[in-house]
Amino acid sequence: MGKASRTKVEVTRREKIAAQRAAARRAEQRRRILIASGSILVVIAIVVVFVVVKLSSSSTPPAATSASNGPTGAALTAVVDKVTSVPASTLDAVGDGGAPWQSLQSGVIKPVTGSPLTENGKPEMLFIGAEYCPYCGAQRWAMIVALSRFGTFSGLSTIHSSSSDAYANTPTWTFLHAKYSSPYLTFTSVETTTNVPDSSSPSGYGTLQTPTAAQEALESKYSTGTIPFIDFGNKYVSIGSSYLPSVLAGLSWSQIATDLSNPNSSVAKAVDGTANYITAAICKMTGNQPASACTPAVKSLESQL
Repeated sequence: MGKASRTKVEVTRREKIAAQRAAARRAEQRRRILIASGSILVVIAIVVVFVVVKLSSSSTPPAATSASNGPTGAALTAVVDKVTSVPASTLDAVGDGGAPWQSLQSGVIKPVTGSPLTENGKPEMLFIGAEYCPYCGAQRWAMIVALSRFGTFSGLSTIHSSSSDAYANTPTWTFLHAKYSSPYLTFTSVETTTNVPDSSSPSGYGTLQTPTAAQEALESKYSTGTIPFIDFGNKYVSIGSSYLPSVLAGLSWSQIATDLSNPNSSVAKAVDGTANYITAAICKMTGNQPASACTPAVKSLESQL
């Protein structure tokens, strides 16, 4: 083979080696690109899973959240306005409402003796109840009607009693986030549990508020744990519901609120009648002030306490 031929063969061999190396580099680049792309896809998948889990967890209410199907917005405002402004003429016309508790032997306001219960220099009305409790649910309607004659509520929310207890799904209220202001008395409420079942809780429902040691002492002194428990300045106590929750069965919050201003309705006789006795007990705490609440009709009930 001549020199020229050998040179041509050598060039061809070098070109093949260069081509092979270039092909190898391109293959390595493709491999790296695929690895990088795969890593990015894995990161994107992880982020998507995290977002989905986060959204799912945020849409699930905590176990202690109360269940409510009541009115909201303007509808709630309208109901609150009706419940907190029952005309005095209607309340006077209802009177004792037929004393709804006479057949229950429950919810009777009885005198007690002990140190005065006060808060910020004013007589204090203490309520201990629970959101699942239908009897508490019934009593709250009357309490709101009565207390609204002495002061102002804000933050009232509608709930219903437990769906698995007696008088299931009684439409009612919760005092959990409510505020009350009055120049005549202080109102303190303790909502111990929700209306949502919780198998991990001793009560069977989610825990909300815990009574103070002093509040527990009062409840233990006068009650065996029955709720609702109401202490009127430690002058009177009421244990249990003053009327059967069945009076409210099948009615909406709006229907109940409207019936409160009809003295001939069964709702007014039960709720307003109870409210008048609660008003009488509060009037005994406040020295019959104000006169707009402590009317002659209410004063006539004071002697029955």
